Amino acid sequence: MIELRAGRFRCELHPALGGAVAGFWRDEVPLLRSTPAAQLTSARLAGCLALVPFSNRVGHASVLWQGTQLPQVRHGGDPPHAIHGVAWQRPWTVLEQDAASAMLAYEHRADSAWPFAFDCSHTLRLDDHGLELTLALTNQSGRPAPAGLGWRPSFAQRPGSRIAFHAGAQWEFDADCLPLRRTPATGLQADAASLPTDACFDGWDGVAHVQDDSVHLRLESELTRLVVGMEADGFTVAPVSHVPNAVHLYAAGAAAAELGLALLQPGESLMAQLRLTVEGTA
Repeated sequence: MIELRAGRFRCELHPALGGAVAGFWRDEVPLLRSTPAAQLTSARLAGCLALVPFSNRVGHASVLWQGTQLPQVRHGGDPPHAIHGVAWQRPWTVLEQDAASAMLAYEHRADSAWPFAFDCSHTLRLDDHGLELTLALTNQSGRPAPAGLGWRPSFAQRPGSRIAFHAGAQWEFDADCLPLRRTPATGLQADAASLPTDACFDGWDGVAHVQDDSVHLRLESELTRLVVGMEADGFTVAPVSHVPNAVHLYAAGAAAAELGLALLQPGESLMAQLRLTVEGTA
């Protein structure tokens, strides 16, 4: 278990549970859905997960890549898809740590969950204004590989919980929550209790506001897609690099750049950052 502190902020990490951010607090107010790391029993209940080497769903847990069908492990309790990558299900190691920051790492060898080797690092740093996260992925397989990354911050429903952001498009989903088509949109400004089960916005401008009657959190990233949705005990606002099921859409003829899917050569890397800043001083 790792505890980071800076000013009024505290963050607890659980490297053995997928490198999860168990909780993030200002004073004693949780800014994410937060559980002390020593009490966290499942990565699914964490405040934030790193999504590597893909985000959201890969349809029917099977990668179609360069004309070959590569089956994946399906996750118990989910629809018939692989979801959120593999790193959140594996233990991470701690490479560096001080009072306010930590660098975690996960090394993946090709297996039945994901057929391409990679390694990744996740650096988390607290300061007097919030939390900064940097995620990096490198293709360690001997062939080109599809790749993506992102984060899945989760929030508890509280009085006045709402979300606002701007985007240029939204992907329509089918009954299996897989994308069908991209349609124009302007983003979202809504009560968090009215969010859909899952929605992917494209052309996100990189800023989202999550607030309630006591806290206003600003999310910032260079990533251009945002997946939002309801959970049993709250909601998620996930900055990601690609649309759900991108590897299948690419195999069906969609352009990788339009999907946000990275096609990494051996040794090539992908990196992104996310900043969580508390607005106001109350």
